Amino acid sequence: MLSNEAKSGAGLRHVSWFYQTQADYLAAIEEFVRAGRACGEPVLVAVPAARLPGSWVLPAGPHVTMTDMAAMGGNPARIIPALRAFCARYQGQRVRYLGESAWLGRSDAQQQETARHEALLNLAFAETEISIFCPYSALLPRSVITEARSTHPITRTDGTESDSADYLGTAEYLAKLDRPLRAPAAAAALEYRRDLRPVRALVAAVARHAGLSPSRCTDLVIAASEVAANTLRHTRGAGIVRLWATDSEVLCQFEDSGFITDPLAGHWRPAGDLPGGQGLWLVNQLCDLAEIRSSELGTTVRLHMYRRQ
Repeated sequence: MLSNEAKSGAGLRHVSWFYQTQADYLAAIEEFVRAGRACGEPVLVAVPAARLPGSWVLPAGPHVTMTDMAAMGGNPARIIPALRAFCARYQGQRVRYLGESAWLGRSDAQQQETARHEALLNLAFAETEISIFCPYSALLPRSVITEARSTHPITRTDGTESDSADYLGTAEYLAKLDRPLRAPAAAAALEYRRDLRPVRALVAAVARHAGLSPSRCTDLVIAASEVAANTLRHTRGAGIVRLWATDSEVLCQFEDSGFITDPLAGHWRPAGDLPGGQGLWLVNQLCDLAEIRSSELGTTVRLHMYRRQ
């Protein structure tokens, strides 16, 4: 069997699996789905569509759902909300999820946010009846494999599952991850205290000059406004926004003295009747990637908007 099947009441099982060949990869997906059907457990499979041959067909079933991870989790912060929605459809049942969130071609920033996402799964679903199985290609950079071993309590290698000797608890892992984000010295910079109009104007100007489409310029301005507004709402000091562009993206970075205490901020949608709290959620819906680094020393939020989408 692909994994030691968890019984009802076993809670979260989060397994990393390192595969060598395409044949092994497809066989594992099929086996995971068939095991779920045999147990009567709803199954969600989210893998990059480009990884699958055109002739391959997922084993069908009444409660088997497949989606393109490149669309669902291009921004890894969108994965947990999608998985929560799937679990809500089958409330009271144990579910299983196969998700390949790290793949060749991801940027370093994307791979790092993928690792953060994997650590946050352990927090977000700690009280959930769910089996999570995460495939990793052996061709991925060594750093990605190392992070996977640090974020998954269980590792499967050569057909055998065992507790990961390298696993770090969520709090310890995130503390290690929260290193400062350094902006280039040539970045355009602006300090803001009360009036956000200069922030919006600078973001719009840099985005237009970089060639973003009008709609994506608007999205970046809205996201930037949300982050800057959080500075004014939650801190007493000023904030700094820095902007720069590369060949592939426009980056917009905010720095202030605030401290975001919820590690899942931006990875879940607050209830509509809660005051505030929607800003970082909205940022992750509008931007291609958002990196959040926060400690008692302050908070940095870096927004990415790709130039070609």
